Amino acid sequence: MSARRPATMRDVALAAGVSPKTVSNVVNGYVHVRAETRERVQRVVDELGYRPQAAGRQLRRGRSGLVALAVPGIDMPYFADLARHLVTAARAHDLTVLVEQTDGLLEREREAADGFGVRFVDGLVLSPLAMAEEELTAPRHDTALVLLGEHAAHAAVDRVGIDSVDVACTATRHLLAGGRRRVAMVGAKTERPASVAEQRQLGWASALQEAGLRAEPGLARPVPDWTREDGEAATDALLAEHPDVDAVFASNDVLALGALRSLRRHGRSVPDDVAVVGVDDLPEAAYSAPTLTTVAIDRAFVAAAALDLLTSRLDDADLPPRTAVAPHRLVVRESAP
Repeated sequence: MSARRPATMRDVALAAGVSPKTVSNVVNGYVHVRAETRERVQRVVDELGYRPQAAGRQLRRGRSGLVALAVPGIDMPYFADLARHLVTAARAHDLTVLVEQTDGLLEREREAADGFGVRFVDGLVLSPLAMAEEELTAPRHDTALVLLGEHAAHAAVDRVGIDSVDVACTATRHLLAGGRRRVAMVGAKTERPASVAEQRQLGWASALQEAGLRAEPGLARPVPDWTREDGEAATDALLAEHPDVDAVFASNDVLALGALRSLRRHGRSVPDDVAVVGVDDLPEAAYSAPTLTTVAIDRAFVAAAALDLLTSRLDDADLPPRTAVAPHRLVVRESAP
C-alpha cells in the first residue's frame, strides 16, 4: 500500500472553493482576507494536514530562516550547552541553527564568517579565537554577525561578552574570604592569543593585590588548552613546585575537574587542604566529588541576547554596534564552602 501523498496548496484551494492565491494569503498571514474565507480555508488546511513549504516562503521574504553557530569545539561542555540554549532561543524566532566547529583555526573561522561556502544563512553567531579585528569588522555580503566572548574586543560588531575580569575576581575573593593565602590559578594560555584567559588571569591577580598579596608568576599555571587533562597536568606541576598552595582558581570547570583529580592523586583533601573554584557552572559541577564551587555564567542569557542582536540586525542593518554582557554569580558547593 503506497504512502498517502502530502496535501498541496491546490488540494486546499479545491476543497475550500477558493484560488491557490487565497490559500497562500491565509497561510502567510495576510490581513486582507475576509474572516469567513480565512476560517473556511484554515479548516480545510487542518483537515488535510497541509504544511506550507517553509523554505520557499522564507526565500520569498528574502531570508532562509537559518542561522549558524561557529565555536572552537562542540565537544567542549560550555559550547555544547550554549548550543542547546541557542537552539531553544532560535525556535522562538522561527529559526533553525546550524552548528560548525572551527577548532580555533583561522581558515575555519574565515569559512564560517564567509557563510561556510554556501552563503545562505541569515546570520552567524561566532566565537572567534584567531580572526583579526579588521577581518571581523569588514562587511561581508548581507549576513548579520554577532561575536561571543572578548576576542577582538574593539571590533565594531555586535557582541555578547562576559566580564571575565570580574568573574575571576569573584572566584578569587571567595577563596580569600575563606582564609586562603596561597591561591594559584590554572588556565593561563601562552600558545596563541587568548583574551578570556588573559582577563581571568588579570582578575585573579587584582583580587590578590586587593588583599595585599603578591600574584607570583609561578602560581599562574599555563595550559595548552582548557581540558580536564590540561587541568590535571598543570596542577601536578603546580604541586611539585609550590606544595604550600592552599587554593586553586581554575579558568573553567573542566580545568577544575582535572585539578580535583590531581589533588586526589596527591593525597590532598578538598577543601581541607586545598580549596577549588571553577567557572561556568556546568551540569557536571554539581555531580563531581566533591561538588564544585564555581562562578556560573548565564548561558541562556548569552543565547537569547545573541539571537535578539542577530534578528534586530536583520531588521535594521544600520543599527550601531551593540554589546550585551552576560550576568554571572557565585555558586558555593563543597570544594570551597
